[in-house]
Amino acid sequence: MHWMLKPLAANVALGFLTLPAMADMLLGSYVARISQDDHFASDGYPLDSAAQMVRQDRANWHRFGQVDREDENDRWFKTNQQRSRLQRMLEQRGAMDAATRRAITNGRPLIQVDVYSSSVQVIILER
Repeated sequence: MHWMLKPLAANVALGFLTLPAMADMLLGSYVARISQDDHFASDGYPLDSAAQMVRQDRANWHRFGQVDREDENDRWFKTNQQRSRLQRMLEQRGAMDAATRRAITNGRPLIQVDVYSSSVQVIILER
C-alpha cells in the first residue's frame, strides 16, 4: 500500500505547484485589425512598440470610434486606466513573441487578444 501513496503524494504536490498558473483564468478574447491608424497616437506622433499599437487600437475603438471592419468589442479596456493596464500586460514576457511584435509594428495584421485575469496573450490570425 505504501508504494501507491508515493505517486499520489507526488501528483498532489505537483497540483499545488501549478495552482498559480491556473489562477490566471481566461476571461475571453477579441479580434482586432491593427491598421495604419493604430500606428499613431491620438495626437499624431508615430508609435514605436507593438504594445502601444494594440493599446491605441482599443483607444480608437472605445474613445474615438475609429473602427476597422474586423474589430470586435471588448469589455475590459474601455477606460484609459484599463488601456494603460493592457499596455503593461502586453509588455510582459509571454504576451507576444518576437514575430508577433514585428508583424504588428511593421504591418497591419489581424490579431486575437486572449484576456486572462492578470495577463494577455496576442496571436496573429492573418498577416
